[in-house]
Amino acid sequence: MNRILPALAAAALLAAPAALAAEIAAPADHAPPPKAPSAMTPTEIKAHNEGLAQTHPLYIKCRKTLAIGSLVKKNRVCHTNEQWKDVTARGNQNARDTAEAMVGKGLNSSN
Repeated sequence: MNRILPALAAAALLAAPAALAAEIAAPADHAPPPKAPSAMTPTEIKAHNEGLAQTHPLYIKCRKTLAIGSLVKKNRVCHTNEQWKDVTARGNQNARDTAEAMVGKGLNSSN
C-alpha cells in the first residue's frame, strides 16, 4: 500500500502534461475566429467554442464592464484566451511603467 500511492502520484504527474498537450492539440480543425470576437453574436461564439476546452488558446470568453457615466449600461468585451493573456500583460506593463515613472518623479523633486 505504501508503494502504490507514490507510484500513482508519479504516474499522474507524468500523464498530466501529455493530457494537456493532447487537449490543446486535439481540435486542429479549429481556426481563429473569422472576425473580432466582440463583434460576434453569442450564437456565433457558442458555435466557435464548441469542442474546445475552456483553457484552449482559441476559446472565446466574454466579460461585461460598466459603461462610464451610466448606472445601467454595460459593454460586452470578448477575446480569445490568447488575446486576454496579451491584454492582461499589456495592462500590467502599463501599470508597472506608471508606477516607475511616479517613483522617479518623487525622487527628483527639489522641495
